[in-house]
Amino acid sequence: MVVPSLKLQDLIEEIRGAKTQAQEREVIQKECAHIRASFRDGDPLHRHRQLAKLLYVHMLGYPAHFGQMECLKLIASPRFTDKRVGYLGAMLLLDERQDAHLLITNSIKNDLSQGIQAVQGLALCTLSTVGSAEMCWDLATEVEKLLLQPGSYVRKKAVLTAVHMIRKVPELSNIFLPPCAQLQEHQPRGEGYPAALKHFRKVVPQLVQILRTLVMTGYSTEHSISGVSDPFLQVQILRLLRILGRNHEESSETMNDLLAQVATNTDTSRNAGNAVLFETVLTIMDTRSAAGLSSPTLARYVALTSLLRMVQSDHSAVQRHRPTVVECLREPDASLSRRALELSLALVNSSNVRAMTQELQSFLESCPPDLRADCASGILLAAERFAPTKRWHIDTILRVLTTAGTHVRDDAVANLTQLIGGAQELHAYSVRRLYSALAEDISQQPLVQVAAWCIGEYGDLLLEGSCEETEPLQVKEEEVLALLEKVLQSHMSLPATRGYALTALMKLSTRLRGDNNDRCPFTMPSSSEFLSAHTPRPCSFCPLPQASKLLDLLDLLDSSSGAAQPPPPLEPSPGGTLGHLLDLPCASPAPASVPNLRVFEREGLQLNLSFVRPPETPALLLITVTAVNTSGADVTHFVCQAAVPKSCQLQLQAPSGDTVPAQGGLPVTQLLRIFNPNKAPLRLKLRLTYHHLGQSVQEIFEVNNLPAETWQ
Repeated sequence: MVVPSLKLQDLIEEIRGAKTQAQEREVIQKECAHIRASFRDGDPLHRHRQLAKLLYVHMLGYPAHFGQMECLKLIASPRFTDKRVGYLGAMLLLDERQDAHLLITNSIKNDLSQGIQAVQGLALCTLSTVGSAEMCWDLATEVEKLLLQPGSYVRKKAVLTAVHMIRKVPELSNIFLPPCAQLQEHQPRGEGYPAALKHFRKVVPQLVQILRTLVMTGYSTEHSISGVSDPFLQVQILRLLRILGRNHEESSETMNDLLAQVATNTDTSRNAGNAVLFETVLTIMDTRSAAGLSSPTLARYVALTSLLRMVQSDHSAVQRHRPTVVECLREPDASLSRRALELSLALVNSSNVRAMTQELQSFLESCPPDLRADCASGILLAAERFAPTKRWHIDTILRVLTTAGTHVRDDAVANLTQLIGGAQELHAYSVRRLYSALAEDISQQPLVQVAAWCIGEYGDLLLEGSCEETEPLQVKEEEVLALLEKVLQSHMSLPATRGYALTALMKLSTRLRGDNNDRCPFTMPSSSEFLSAHTPRPCSFCPLPQASKLLDLLDLLDSSSGAAQPPPPLEPSPGGTLGHLLDLPCASPAPASVPNLRVFEREGLQLNLSFVRPPETPALLLITVTAVNTSGADVTHFVCQAAVPKSCQLQLQAPSGDTVPAQGGLPVTQLLRIFNPNKAPLRLKLRLTYHHLGQSVQEIFEVNNLPAETWQ
């Protein structure tokens, strides 16, 4: 039994219902056989239906070349239904490489000469798709005539066809230039129809309400793209509003508020949002909008946004607009200045870091509070990446801390202390700059913390009075101590700040002591407002009144920080309290001798441990870690970290430096205080990180051979 031919819809359903590719091929082969038979029979009534099915098969990737001649027959047919399918088949099945496409030249010429616009449109689309150079030469005159047709439908297709012809045959441009010049004189669409404009201006309020609903209702799964609600409809409404509001004050006034809402509420992080914002700006600029909307502010915002997106792909091109971007930092509009700040930070590089940082620091002094954190952090990051010298880097951070210290990142203090510590030639310069800044203002907590740390580390350089890079500054010990005391007593000081100040005082106790017992840097006025009164036996070099004052400072720090946990209490003994607090050489019985231990050696770097157990506190073990470098290159960024069993408690004090000089120079020492109340066997786990001989080194090892005298 002969299976009847399927309709196009039935064929599509059967192909889609095929469960395997073999089933699909079987269905298509059977239907292609019916289509061939129909073409052979020459059935004119159903030829366009058979060709439509063949075109669908061709779209699926199966061969359909046997339908090329049927396309020519349908194009020559007087019926529009045949021409429509025939021209579609010609565009899909024919191309310039096949001679058959030349056979439709006469049919296209006849159809272009007819006055039926739909048929002319089909012929023009086919010509602009498969037209070869020979066809373009033959049909150029017909297309030229259609360029000046009154109807826009045929005229637009004729323009596109003319473009295709010029690309194929550049010599034809002389034919199309005169009509193109006349096309430019045509008024924009809508402008030539005042009656239509008058009619549609009545519905401006309805258009405004529709657009407001799209903007304010938010996300809709049916019509949203990238989080923007129906951007295509928004763009079309904005274009219509632009035409209706041009040179019409009433319509422009109706849409003013809406345009402001669209401009401020549209998400520009996606392309869909940028398209809506772009049309909004065009509408604002082309209508009689309010001064706040039509001002250059919105145009500048869009320009800055575009430059910010371009800066990653073409940095040098955006650099040319740097002066204009910097000027936008001073704009009163907050959104504009924020976008200008983001772009300014993105434009900073090694060649302009000095100039750009100066502009950004000037902006930081007067910028709105909500921009200070971003501006300060951006300057610090730029300085860290592109600093030309260490001194410039230090000066830049100090200026930021002085101007907006409370808005910087949490790691700013640690970064600056590390930077200063690694620049030995700038120690005197840094401590003088920080001391002067601290004397002027103690409200900026990060600045106070860095200054206290620097004074504690390099206070002796501050008192020497010799630094060629700064103005002469004569500072007395009493002034330094009074300033640190002021920090401790200030209600603005955070607990961490008081900790920095107190640590600085303890460091100065060893670095600023005089030549005799009558002179001590910690002697303070008797009217100091401290509460506690301790009376331990004085150290061998420090008089009694000062010890009481220093312990009062500890009490003051503890009372202001409720969250801080004190170290485990040691057994008190006469004359031992201050020595334990400061690790000072107070008069006490000689401790038992414990042999030293070398625990690490690599490429000239040696790590030795020396041990002391104070007799008055048997549970306490003091370990001095000494790093010595006998190689020919310095060991830099040296960090030693330690861990002990859970039954013990460890206090790891700051090292004497982070650079171990070459050739057996001054070693780096660090003190470990281990409290072992249960006298459990002691083990140490050490981690060393440093830079040596151009390499970054990290070593983790365990010390299990500690002498028994250290814990028994």
